[in-house]
Parts: sequence; structure tokens; C-alpha cells
Amino acid sequence: MQKKIELMMGILLIMAALIGGKTLTNAVSGKISEQKEQAIVMIDPGHGGFDPGKVGVDGLAEKDLNLAVAKKLQKILTKNGVHVVMSREEDTALCEETAPNKKIRDMKKRTELINHSKASIAVSIHQNSYQTSDVKGAQVFYFTHSVEGKKAAEILQKHLKTVDETNRREAKPNDTYYILKKTEIPTVIVEAGFLTSPEEAAKLQDEAYQEKIAQAVWEGLKEYLNL
Repeated sequence: MQKKIELMMGILLIMAALIGGKTLTNAVSGKISEQKEQAIVMIDPGHGGFDPGKVGVDGLAEKDLNLAVAKKLQKILTKNGVHVVMSREEDTALCEETAPNKKIRDMKKRTELINHSKASIAVSIHQNSYQTSDVKGAQVFYFTHSVEGKKAAEILQKHLKTVDETNRREAKPNDTYYILKKTEIPTVIVEAGFLTSPEEAAKLQDEAYQEKIAQAVWEGLKEYLNL
């Protein structure tokens, strides 16, 4: 009788251990899922400070629009749980105002920040220009030899085209832009529109339109990063 009781107790202890182990495994799995690594995105509002960037037909400085769109994108990403690293958050250049070769120093600093950001992707916000005022449309550029850059640019371009149904532009490769050549992570340049187009320049100054551009970029990033 004593042996039978001991056998039953042994069986019960084994069952309890198995059930407890399964519960613990599920708890650990759930914890790991909860602690999934947070996505990191680098946002680079182009130009700033001494460097206005392109100047629109009405004297509109590119650097101001870049920052406005970048901040809206930052807000959307943060709201959706993405960690954002900004190259600048005010009207400043990334070098001393009195430094020699300011533009080169500024570009090197941006590249350095991107390469040390631990981000999965960097998005540099800019505005475009052309010799004639009839050219318009947002366009995304990527480094010619970057497979991931191409993939990201094509996805972002697809979403940006939803903001303007007349936009027929496609993501474009480039092998001369410093920030595309020197960064070590997938990097794209989003040219939100043409400041030389009075029609598009007017839209780009509108906060609601800036919000649409930022939202489209977010939708593209969400698809690219599988968020």
C-alpha cells in the first residue's frame, strides 16, 4: 500500500512539474514577445543654419520646410512606438558657424550621426527644384549600389504617390550624393516636392499637406520595416 501511495505521489509530482514548466515557458515566451526590440529610425532634416538649401519662387527656404515635415514625421513615428533619432531639431547647421569648409563639415557630421544611430534606416528630408516651374512631384532617391536602399525607396515612393495622384515619378538611384554614398545603413532622400513650382510650393507650406507627406513616409517605413 505504501509503495502504491509513493508511486501515485511521484506521478502527481511529475505532472505538476510538466504543467509548471509549460506555464513558465509560455510566460517567458510572452515576456520575450513583449520585449521585442524597438525599431529605430534616423530622420535628417536637410540644411539648416547658414545653409538655407533651395530657395523657392516666393523666397521660401528649403531648410524650414525640411524641419517642419521632419518634426511631423517624428511625432507620427514616436506615437507608433518607433524610437526616432533626429540630426537637428531647430534651425542650426551641424558645424560651427565660423568653421572653414562649413558645408563639408556639416555633411560629415550628418553622416557620422547616421552611422552611429543604430537605426534600421535613415530618411533625409529635402525639397527639390528645376529650371522650369511646371515640374513637380515628390521623389525618393537611394544609393545606386544599395539593395536595401532601393527596396526602401521604392516602397516610400509608392506611398508618396498616393498624396498626389498626378505624380508619376519613380524612386531614383544616385551615386553622387554624399549622404547616400557615405552612410553605412540603408539611407534614402525624400524630396517632398519642387519649390520652383508655385503650385507645389504653396502646398508644401500648408501644414495639412506636410502632414500628408509625413504620413505617407510613415506608411512606407511601416511596410519596409514590417512594423
